Amino acid sequence: MPRSPRIRRRGARLTILHLLPNLVTIGAICAGLTALRLAVQGRFEAAVMMILLAALLDGLDGPLARLLKSESAIGAELDSLADFVNFGVVPGFLLYQWSLDNTSRLSWIAVLIFAVCAVLRLARFNVTAREELPDKRPKPGTFTGVPAPGGALLALAPFALVQNFPGLPMPAGAVALWLVVVGFLMISRLPTPSLKSVRIPRENVRYLIVGLVAFAAIAATWPWIVMSIAQMGYIVLIALSARHHAKVEVVDED
Repeated sequence: MPRSPRIRRRGARLTILHLLPNLVTIGAICAGLTALRLAVQGRFEAAVMMILLAALLDGLDGPLARLLKSESAIGAELDSLADFVNFGVVPGFLLYQWSLDNTSRLSWIAVLIFAVCAVLRLARFNVTAREELPDKRPKPGTFTGVPAPGGALLALAPFALVQNFPGLPMPAGAVALWLVVVGFLMISRLPTPSLKSVRIPRENVRYLIVGLVAFAAIAATWPWIVMSIAQMGYIVLIALSARHHAKVEVVDED
């Protein structure tokens, strides 16, 4: 999750505790690179699990940095680089090794388009975060376009479907087209849902923890079913969010 840069005073001592968020980010990069290696070896299920681990670590480094008051410019840069590797490069490469290899060159072009869209999405986020561009900032509770981790989740939908339905035909052309569609969703100006503004009352935190533990247990038991449900649910949320904000804009114009 992208972190806002905050420059630490020169000469200030950094403890291991303050470096922990950056170590988590580096761990996410290692998970992504391991996914690449597993994809080359044809161990695609394990590769997807490493991408999910990278996504989990990506979701932890930002809150951890804010909790420890150790946000830094280098942390923000590391986070963007990790997101590009883990969610811009690895998913497309995995799908190429799984379904698109030995097909036409257009399939590789689809992988390149996805990666380029991811890096453009990250660059736009960084510029908007650093500069005072109120007209370019997303509406409260939303992202502008699908964020890189969300793009990676959606990109892997064909793979998850085949895991749930082993006999399901999945033409390489359909996989390549899906990659391109998700890539354009990332660079679009479509308002997509964000959990950043969600606040959990302190008295409800215990229920949240129980719910997360239950979800983790279910996901560990039926990983591909949970993944497909999450992907379909995310697509529905994107559609509902876009529809809601379109109605709001029409009302504002009136």
